Amino acid sequence: MSKGEVHVVHLYPREMSIYGDLGNTRALSARLTRHGYTPVVHNHHPGAVFPEQAHLVLGGGGQDSGQARVEADLEAIGPRLTELAAGGTPMLMICGMYQLFGNAFVTVDGKRLPGLGILDVTTQGNPKRMIGPVVMSTDFGDVVGYENHSGSTRLAGGQAAFGRVRSGFGNNGEDGTEGARTGNVFGTYLHGPIIPANPRFADALLAYAVPLATGAAFRPGELDDTFADEARTRQVARLVG
Repeated sequence: MSKGEVHVVHLYPREMSIYGDLGNTRALSARLTRHGYTPVVHNHHPGAVFPEQAHLVLGGGGQDSGQARVEADLEAIGPRLTELAAGGTPMLMICGMYQLFGNAFVTVDGKRLPGLGILDVTTQGNPKRMIGPVVMSTDFGDVVGYENHSGSTRLAGGQAAFGRVRSGFGNNGEDGTEGARTGNVFGTYLHGPIIPANPRFADALLAYAVPLATGAAFRPGELDDTFADEARTRQVARLVG
């Protein structure tokens, strides 16, 4: 018998998932099923009505043109997302959506795309890209992934980072930070997708989502994460020893 339904919303899967970030949604859905829950996945497209139930919200990376195409809809659903974030709904925003959850993204040619301000960060586009594998230290242990971004993101004073870079560029290649975290909202540049190789972080997101969905604490099943753990530890060993 299912332990309950968990509604997962993926924002803009057509426009903002060009680096495989839809894999995060698929991996978390599969993980919910393996833990004994029933995932209900909603793909939210520009102009659509935002789902009535949302216990976990995900978004991916995209080009500047993709960000521009979702800008109006993101503004329209922004109050709902802000309300959900304030209420503890876990959210994972990758790359382009991470930038749009900040205060603003300024493109290379100077166009300013306003963000939701859920994360107190600002991003400046640059002609040079930051590309490569990443290892960072987080509250969930070592987290690994792959970055590919030209945006240089700065955290405002008091804004917590998601992690500290041990190998890679991170937010800007200068201050050692990677991503941002406010409450249960996470922004990061890590693709991969990030979730399959980092099951401890994956289950943390589910542990935030399940009580909102079911009114009861997360009751994980017995999962074998041997392959994921081996992939992660090998990347850590290769990059930082």
